[in-house]
Amino acid sequence: MGFSIALIVFSLLLMLLVLMHKGKGGGLSDMFGGGMQSSVGGSSVAERNLDRITLVVGLLWFACIVVLGIMMKVNN
Repeated sequence: MGFSIALIVFSLLLMLLVLMHKGKGGGLSDMFGGGMQSSVGGSSVAERNLDRITLVVGLLWFACIVVLGIMMKVNN
């Protein structure tokens, strides 16, 4: 039960974090006006931290799926 709740929380958090990323261009973000901004220089510290947080949450999300899959296999 706990891993199911964790999976829901990580899914929602991952969705929010992905939506917070700035568009890199060439995709749907250009269609809705995201491509009008030019990026001067590299990525900022906040963007790098957002990337790291998204990666960690993604790995935790994946781990929850693996654990739930193993638990389902053991119980059947």
